[in-house]
Amino acid sequence: MTSARGWSPFFIHPTKIFAARLTMELYCPRWLVHLSDHLEPRLATVLKPDFEVVRKNKVYEEVAKQIERLIVNKLHPGDKLPSERELAETLRVSRSSIRDAIRSLELIGLVEPRQGTGTIVREASSESVHNSFASALKRRRELVSELLDFRKMLEPPLAARAATHASAEDISEMEEILQRQEEKQSQGDAAVAEDAEFHYSVALASDNSVVLKVLDLLMDLLRDTRERSLQLDGRPQKSLAGHRRILAAIKRHDVEAAKAAMRRHIEDVEEIVLNNFC
Repeated sequence: MTSARGWSPFFIHPTKIFAARLTMELYCPRWLVHLSDHLEPRLATVLKPDFEVVRKNKVYEEVAKQIERLIVNKLHPGDKLPSERELAETLRVSRSSIRDAIRSLELIGLVEPRQGTGTIVREASSESVHNSFASALKRRRELVSELLDFRKMLEPPLAARAATHASAEDISEMEEILQRQEEKQSQGDAAVAEDAEFHYSVALASDNSVVLKVLDLLMDLLRDTRERSLQLDGRPQKSLAGHRRILAAIKRHDVEAAKAAMRRHIEDVEEIVLNNFC
């Protein structure tokens, strides 16, 4: 069966409910995985008591916390971590999440990779911790800057497409989101969920369902900085004003204005984030 647009059911044009569910995935804690009851007994005996379930939000960070706890409580300098495959199977997360977690532990000097051996627990020293912390801060700034730069590549063209593809229903949904954002702000709420939902609604109106997955990942990676920056005085109001400029251009079907408004909005966010949190 296909939809009216000729897509398979999986690619049916997303609705407002779908966008809201995406936002909830980002901002509502939810269990993602559980330890398997069917692991090979030896591995389950060794690893299971040292791990807990992993939540969806920031999977690699949750994994890193559990590996760090294992290192602190059970392992010693020179000990080898379980293999990437064993950790992925035990926690039921992707191997890429395990790799990202281990890289984050490398940055703070807890582990190091050794060719032909695996990942080894390091001997901690004040110098190594200081150097690793400095490196981690530098890398964090670089990563956030790169992610924001990618937003400037991705979202202005999406806003431009929305200006040509947005239906009356799409525009109505955006207006409703901004109304809720304004109401929450008037009550002292930063309206973090509505901030993200507006960007999803623009992506939905661009009429390309595939890009939603890319935006979902991007928003997740920037979630912490988004939440923190929206706590700054004046930042929520500035965000709302930026959203209104974007929507006004989309309503006029002004492609260039929509693109420029989205780019200006992201540049404003970039300036705040890099100056205050990196």
